[in-house]
Amino acid sequence: FRFTRYALDPSVDTSAVSSSSYIGAVEEAEKNKGLMAFETGAKKTEKRKKVKGGDASDIDSFLGPWAKYQDERDGAKPSEDEQKELDEILAKRQKRGKNEEEAPAEEKTVLHVKDAYDYQGRSYLHVPQDVGINLRSAEVPDKCYLPKKQLHVWTGHTKGVSAIRLFPVSGHLLLSCSMDCKIKLWEVYNDRRCVRTFIGHSKAVRDVSFNNSGTQFLSAAYDRYLKLWDSETGQCIARFTNKKVPYCVKFNPDEDKQQLFVAGMSDKKIVQWDIRSGEVVQEYDRHLGAVNTITFVDENRRFVSTSDDKSLRVWEWDIPVDFKYIAEPSMHSMPAVTLSPNGKWLACQSMDNQILIFGAQNRFRLNKKKIFKGHMVAGYACQVDFSPDMSYVVSGDADGKLNIWDWKTTKLYHRIKAHDKVCISALWHPHETSKVITCGWDGQIKLWD
Repeated sequence: FRFTRYALDPSVDTSAVSSSSYIGAVEEAEKNKGLMAFETGAKKTEKRKKVKGGDASDIDSFLGPWAKYQDERDGAKPSEDEQKELDEILAKRQKRGKNEEEAPAEEKTVLHVKDAYDYQGRSYLHVPQDVGINLRSAEVPDKCYLPKKQLHVWTGHTKGVSAIRLFPVSGHLLLSCSMDCKIKLWEVYNDRRCVRTFIGHSKAVRDVSFNNSGTQFLSAAYDRYLKLWDSETGQCIARFTNKKVPYCVKFNPDEDKQQLFVAGMSDKKIVQWDIRSGEVVQEYDRHLGAVNTITFVDENRRFVSTSDDKSLRVWEWDIPVDFKYIAEPSMHSMPAVTLSPNGKWLACQSMDNQILIFGAQNRFRLNKKKIFKGHMVAGYACQVDFSPDMSYVVSGDADGKLNIWDWKTTKLYHRIKAHDKVCISALWHPHETSKVITCGWDGQIKLWD
């Protein structure tokens, strides 16, 4: 709407309009034939016509107000310039994808002992019989005692150690994985040497898990690969990936299911692989956050998982729907879970600086009488363990201390400054009365007695 800069001269008789009867911009008035502002606008264009919509009583073909315009284009093809831009974006994306999908790192292994086999042809997997206790028996020590002093330090990792695992049953070897991308196998007795290093991940290794016999183990790393290794030869037997980061990995402990393993993933799923085919055979997809732990309970018929979604879920093996879901508004996430030696309790490191105990047999109820606190762990997944006779609970903490509580009274008995940085794991040796192994983000693994 524009203003005109002229007007009819009110002092002149309007019946005889001529150029002199305007005041203001007279030339403009003549050009516009004296039309006023609201009259000068160009004629409004015809309204866009819609396709005729048929009869309202005919339900199927009636278009009504939803009819298209007659000159409406259906397809929206990008113009040439837009197409060019789109192509560039797509090319960039594919490039980025390629970089991340680099081939799995080449696997190497280093044997650190002079002879892989002794004079009888036995490898380091052979359980030693000259250490003063019977490592082959299933019996546990009658009474355990508090560890007091440091016996040994295993050094070799150049960055923080993220997890340690003892050799199944005997516990004569110790497997450690680290943020320096390496996995090492150590002797727990005699010379306590590093016997082998397994190199094959391109990013920090998050978790390791032995099979029942200890002849093989799985490793999970931030390079998105799960690798199966031979403990004796150091050879990498298989690689698995679903392009997500695995946070924890466990073999199915059943003797007849040793070819199956499960891994908790960053994309909220628990994925089950078959080693023989290399295929994913099951996915447990119910968690609402990354899966942190998987723990087998109830004679390995079930497993318990915890996640960043602060819940605890219990699953029947091979059934992808959780039959128990435990989540309270007061619960924090529990990134470390350990089953007690008698199989009755689950100790869960909770992010509100306490260790919670859940029954592990049928109800999975929180045991309100047994809450272990007094340590600082917020933000770290410090592994908990029990003494073999169930009289103590041990855990590391964020300050690098080793904490020991009495199981019966839940009193904090003892604290040892074990590491310079976070003490991420503490394991009580299953055959020893007072030997505890700790590892920390200072790269050291220590033996206490």
